[in-house]
Amino acid sequence: MKAGIHPEYREVVFQDVTTDFQILTRSTLSSKESVKLEDGNEYPLIKVDISSASHPFYTGKHKIMDTGGRVDKFRKRYTK
Repeated sequence: MKAGIHPEYREVVFQDVTTDFQILTRSTLSSKESVKLEDGNEYPLIKVDISSASHPFYTGKHKIMDTGGRVDKFRKRYTK
């Protein structure tokens, strides 16, 4: 590997803005914001919209949006 061409790989905190879920991991992303965790260290903070704490697939809160009764029409048409 050539020296000086790779981004810095460091510990960062990803925070889900909808649930305030935080995870400490390593990344090359940088941020102007920072957060202090329970261990007393300060880490760069990356805010994300969706994480495993808020995604419907992982939380089991997936909802079927039925607009205009399309599901009922389908069931009625193909049920024998």
